[in-house]
Amino acid sequence: MLVQGITRKEGQFHTRQSIAYGTTVVAGVTPSKGGQKLDDVPVFNTVKEAVDKVSANCSIIFVPPLSAGDAIIEAADAEIPLIVAITEGIPVHDMLKVKNYLAKTKSQLIGPNCPGIITPGQCKVGIIPGSIAMPGPIGVISRSGTLTYEVVHQLTERGIGQSTCVGIGGDLLRGVTFIDCLDAFEKDPETRGIVMVGEVGGNDEEKAAEFIAKNVTKPVVGFVAGLYAPRGRAMGHAGAIIDGNIGTGQRKVAAMKASGIHVCENLATFGELCAEVFKAC
Repeated sequence: MLVQGITRKEGQFHTRQSIAYGTTVVAGVTPSKGGQKLDDVPVFNTVKEAVDKVSANCSIIFVPPLSAGDAIIEAADAEIPLIVAITEGIPVHDMLKVKNYLAKTKSQLIGPNCPGIITPGQCKVGIIPGSIAMPGPIGVISRSGTLTYEVVHQLTERGIGQSTCVGIGGDLLRGVTFIDCLDAFEKDPETRGIVMVGEVGGNDEEKAAEFIAKNVTKPVVGFVAGLYAPRGRAMGHAGAIIDGNIGTGQRKVAAMKASGIHVCENLATFGELCAEVFKAC
C-alpha cells in the first residue's frame, strides 16, 4: 500500500493503524516532503517517483478535498491498480474529471467519502476498525461508513465472520458500485453470503436488486438507512437525497424484497436476521 497524504495527521494515524493490522505499507507521498520517513516508511514527492522505487499495487488517499481529485488522477497515471479515496467533500466537478480520466485507465477506485476496505485477519486499506471484524464467509458492501462499522460489529458479535468488507461511499459520483462488489462476491469461493447496506437517494439499490435477482446465487441480507428522510433534503451524504419519488427508502426496500433479498427494517435486529439467514453458510 502507498499512502498519499502520509505526513498529514490523518495519514500518519491511519498508516500506523494499517501497519499494526498487518498491511504492507511500502511508501508515502506528500509533495515537498520527499526524503523524509514516517517511522520506517519512506516518503516521496510524487506517486510516480514512489512507484519507480518500490512496488505498490494500491494507494490510499488522505488528501484535502480540493486536491483529492488530482491525487486520484496522479495515482491512476502511475498505473496503481486499486485506489481508495477516503476524502469527503471532493467537488462534484472534480469527480466528473476523475470519472472521465479513470475510464481510460485500468485503475479501479473505491470511494470517495468512504471508510475503505478490509479483509479481516489479512489487511485493511482505510479506516474500518480492525477490532470489530473477524475472518469468515460473509461479504459486506455499504454506502454508509458508520453503518459499515455497525453491521460488521453485529456480525462479529454473532460469531459471523466476514470475507471482505467494502465501504463504497455515498457521494453522487464514486468508483466501484454495489453491482461491481456483488459480482466479485458471487465469483469469490470464500464468500458464501452477502450483506448490502444502502441508503436513500439515487437508484443504485434498485439496480443492485435487479442484478441480484438475475446473477447472484448466494443469500443476501439488505438494509436501507433513511426510510423516514424528508424529500429534497440531503441526509448525510451528497448522494443521500430524495428527488420526488426517486430514491425513497420504501422503493428500495420493495425492490430488494421483490428480488429475494432478506430485508432488515430494524437495525437493532440486524445481527439476529443475519444469524438466521446465514446459518447454513
